[in-house]
Amino acid sequence: MPDGVTSLLATGSGGLVGLVLGLVGGGGSILAVPLLVYVVGVASPHVAIGTSAIAVSASALGNLLTHWRLGNVKGRCAAVFAAAGVLGAFAGSAVAKTLDGDRLLALFGVVMVVVGAVMLRRRGSGGDPDVRLSAATARRLLPPLLGIGFGVGLFSGFFGIGGGFLIVPGLMLATGMPLTFAIGTSLVAVSAFGAATAASYALSGLVDWWLAGLFVLGGLLGGFAGAALGKLMASRKRMLGTVFAGLVIVVGIYIVTRGVLALAATA
Repeated sequence: MPDGVTSLLATGSGGLVGLVLGLVGGGGSILAVPLLVYVVGVASPHVAIGTSAIAVSASALGNLLTHWRLGNVKGRCAAVFAAAGVLGAFAGSAVAKTLDGDRLLALFGVVMVVVGAVMLRRRGSGGDPDVRLSAATARRLLPPLLGIGFGVGLFSGFFGIGGGFLIVPGLMLATGMPLTFAIGTSLVAVSAFGAATAASYALSGLVDWWLAGLFVLGGLLGGFAGAALGKLMASRKRMLGTVFAGLVIVVGIYIVTRGVLALAATA
């Protein structure tokens, strides 16, 4: 059980992730690993990834319920994409656990820089809102859903992140659905990928359950605050997204630098 200071840091870090998710609608989970390592003080990058995966899954599940009620989830497409991705997530997490922690962190920092750059790009909102997976469309939709789903899941499991920044465009590419539906549908995959990654790390004893619980608690509280603040700042949503993308890039560069220096010191 963590001490009082560590508990507060874990809850506060989870709150920050939840606040970002509520404000900008996604991407905040990529901050979970660096927060656990550099703020909370988790010594092992592998434990940080396993622990954060639980928080990612829980946060996505909470947001999924809202989108489901709004009718923004394409259930069959989500099920196929998520099933293929879970297999990829198990494979990706198995490979990641064999890597040196400092090397894994450095790679994670590179991913953060790339994610930040992708987030700076504007995403279109066109597409077919009536697209659905059925016997008539299976031949056209199943191959891309399975292939892209497995690839994104592999990436998500390797780095222990939700992967929403890849899942959303992946679903749009595979099915042609509009952005709104892709965001809602993606949460099924994010929940499943996070759960699969967490399970893989938990079986290896690489999850701190107390910290995970505190992080999730903070994320829920921060999410409520972020959603409320997001309504007040709705007109500045794009600006907030741009600022957050810049923050992700800066943190990524910092992590890469720390990782390279650590690797150089042990060389």
